[in-house]
Amino acid sequence: MWYAIISEDIDDSLPLRAKSRAAHLERMKALVNEGRVLVAGAHPAIDAEDPGPAGFSGSLVVVDFPSLQEAKEWADADPYAEAGVYANVVVKPFKRVLP
Repeated sequence: MWYAIISEDIDDSLPLRAKSRAAHLERMKALVNEGRVLVAGAHPAIDAEDPGPAGFSGSLVVVDFPSLQEAKEWADADPYAEAGVYANVVVKPFKRVLP
């Protein structure tokens, strides 16, 4: 089933994101290679494709897992979560409707 992982960053998270980015992306790519990612990306802190030093306010990942518990465990083990990038993470079932 699909699960939405909605993460909100702490203030001024950009330095922590930079330190953990490679490990975070490597982990995400493993799920992409398994065909388990519907969409994934960050929320720029300002209305710009590249927010520069303004950084990001959070992330959204929609990914396939066998259960809500496994999705939560995966989210908790994310390098960004372990580095303290996120102030809050919500994981909930996602029903794809379109397209």
